[in-house]
Amino acid sequence: QVQLVGSGGGWVQAGGSLRLSCAASGTVFSVNTMGWYRQTPGKQRELVATITSTGAIDYAASVKGRFTISRGNTENTVFLQMDNLKPEDTDVYYCYRRDYLSDSIYSTYWGQGTQITVSS
Repeated sequence: QVQLVGSGGGWVQAGGSLRLSCAASGTVFSVNTMGWYRQTPGKQRELVATITSTGAIDYAASVKGRFTISRGNTENTVFLQMDNLKPEDTDVYYCYRRDYLSDSIYSTYWGQGTQITVSS
């Protein structure tokens, strides 16, 4: 089992910056993807940014150029630097990890969620 513990988040004015971090512990696999999704109550959870264990990165179109995802030194830590935040970035952000045994066999884990509020 894998536990995800996140930190960061909070309130910021439009144009400001915040940084999220997420650390995975437990029985982890070397082939994995980590990142963040976000969700508004009543809506589907949507991808924000992910990074694979080989360094491949994917961003939502709405955050590309403003958010930067990176891995920490330990491989099980991931960071999301969020710059030029907009009110529409207000949401609950969930840390995400997927460990792969093979292309078709994997386990998915979610963090507890952290609120990001951007005021105009």
